Amino acid sequence: MAETSKKATLTFEGKTIELPIMSPTLGPDVLDIRKLYAQGDVFTFDPGFTSTAACESTITYIDGDKGELLYRGYPIEQLAAESHHLEVCYLLLYGELPTAKQLADFETLVTRHTMVHEQMTNFFRGFRRDAHPMATMVGVVGAMSAFYHDSTDINDPWQREVAAIRLIAKLPTIAAMAHKYSIGQPFVYPRNDLDYASNFLYMCFAVPAEEYKVNPILAKALDRIMMLHADHEQNASTSTVRLAGSSGANPFACIAAGIACLWGPAHGGANQAALEMLRQIGTVDKIPEYIAKAKDKNDPFRLMGFGHRVYKNFDPRAKVMKESADEVLGLLGVENNPTLQVAKELERIALEDPYFIEKKLYPNVDFYSGIILEAMGFPTAMFTPIFALSRTVGWISQWKEMISDPQLKIGRPRQLYVGATARDYSDISTR
Repeated sequence: MAETSKKATLTFEGKTIELPIMSPTLGPDVLDIRKLYAQGDVFTFDPGFTSTAACESTITYIDGDKGELLYRGYPIEQLAAESHHLEVCYLLLYGELPTAKQLADFETLVTRHTMVHEQMTNFFRGFRRDAHPMATMVGVVGAMSAFYHDSTDINDPWQREVAAIRLIAKLPTIAAMAHKYSIGQPFVYPRNDLDYASNFLYMCFAVPAEEYKVNPILAKALDRIMMLHADHEQNASTSTVRLAGSSGANPFACIAAGIACLWGPAHGGANQAALEMLRQIGTVDKIPEYIAKAKDKNDPFRLMGFGHRVYKNFDPRAKVMKESADEVLGLLGVENNPTLQVAKELERIALEDPYFIEKKLYPNVDFYSGIILEAMGFPTAMFTPIFALSRTVGWISQWKEMISDPQLKIGRPRQLYVGATARDYSDISTR
């Protein structure tokens, strides 16, 4: 529980209300307004909840001004350099880095649960062959609660634990199946001899007719993408998972809700939007034209993949992702790809142009991740599903934290009503 030794005084309409001030371990102080309505008969108004702390959390901390991202206190740059995704999963779930034995046991546990119930393949056949993989994932993940009844009791800590492992283990399999279904290829079963990222690449790109060997550089780059997207504080999809969970919904339903929210182009679809923008620009010689359009307030064109809602400095994840982009593009020899050439030149301009620097429109993680995923051979429709399977551990960690919170209440935002006042019904003949 945060400290509440300080108080603020709010005075209006002859009333004086004392509001406790809660002090976090990092970040700005928080005014505790829980009793504001009861004592002052007023609400607060905060569209988008940009100034509202909806919960206490020990999982992730972001300092947007410094460009800092911490998982359980560990800087993302250190984790990206020294760790890997499943170790980060353990850290987010349990609060501490694992010992060698704990990590080995955890990796084995996740690996041994990557297969899905065979009857779940029937769900895929119910979708149109050209269904977007995210549409498929929303339905199939929600349907997990129909197959795994033994891990839906949210009041049982053991069942919560089982559900967490199942979701982390099975989301890559479901995402790969959604991809295979959308391109008309047979499902590929996971292999226990492959690591988390390699297994996903194998399930997405292997075919029964020939041998497929995972490139370790591509697996490392994908693992890093997963790690960098594992959690990001109280973003829209995480808040959706928490809001759904506050009603007592089972964990599979909550994660399905998070996936649905992530699908939005302003959230998880941002890397797809960034890549589509690069394709729209087309060639390097057209960049000045589009830069001018971006600077013109009267032009609807917007540069995607630049700037961030929270970060007012360089996105720390983007620094790491840029390194991976250089490695992957160098390995695959795709530097001559027109889309990638546009990306490189646009990146150079953004880091040097006074307009971009003044407005802090630095390339963000979505700008680079889309480039990497396309270079790996993923269609743009798979960008958001990969984001979803990466974020699953963050959603589950936040959900588990919320369920264990003794202050848990069902989410119920209030409103500033600006509609009609009370009026009487009139007969249709008199209208």
